[in-house]
Amino acid sequence: MTMQQITPDFSAAADNNKQPILAVLRQVLGASGRALEIASGTGQHVSFFASHMPHWHWQPTDGNPLSLPSIAAYTAQQNLRNVAQPVLLDVLAPCWLPADASTGETPQFDAIYCANMLHIAPWACSTALMQGAARHLTPEGCLITYGPYLEDDVPTAPGNLAFDQSLRARNPDWGVRRREDLEQMAALVGLKLAERHSMPVNNLLLVWRRLA
Repeated sequence: MTMQQITPDFSAAADNNKQPILAVLRQVLGASGRALEIASGTGQHVSFFASHMPHWHWQPTDGNPLSLPSIAAYTAQQNLRNVAQPVLLDVLAPCWLPADASTGETPQFDAIYCANMLHIAPWACSTALMQGAARHLTPEGCLITYGPYLEDDVPTAPGNLAFDQSLRARNPDWGVRRREDLEQMAALVGLKLAERHSMPVNNLLLVWRRLA
């Protein structure tokens, strides 16, 4: 079976939030660059963003090998030439991507994007995401995370509280992450929260940059 014949997976949440996220990405990102997506899932986000931001080159990844055919299928359906073949990436691995064959240098990206992963993964993955971003971001690059968050100075929506409880009931290592905890972790690897964007359905899009 060829990749074009594979029926890609579908996420209603990804379909609903892709347009609001794209609107913010257009504000945050420059006219062109290289982006690494962590936990690409079905592939709906990367294919949508790439089709609307043609001067950005995207590298999708996922920790689940079963997700890679769906990601590739979305790219193939739209004949997107600015999306690389998806690769397997374990966010906990000390080396995310192999060094450049010609230079031996660690691949660098102008943006690293990760949506809806932190709350369905152990806290160690939050730590690893910040550490990996510090390794792979260009000096002016940014890490962009999207999803629900708890915040000390903002009342938590009842839906997010219920969601957090349901996650922890499924897996004690999961849960909606506290924004301030992520800020502390980011600071340890030289990153800071630069922008906070309120999004539909009580989600946030956070932009992390290198400390001055």
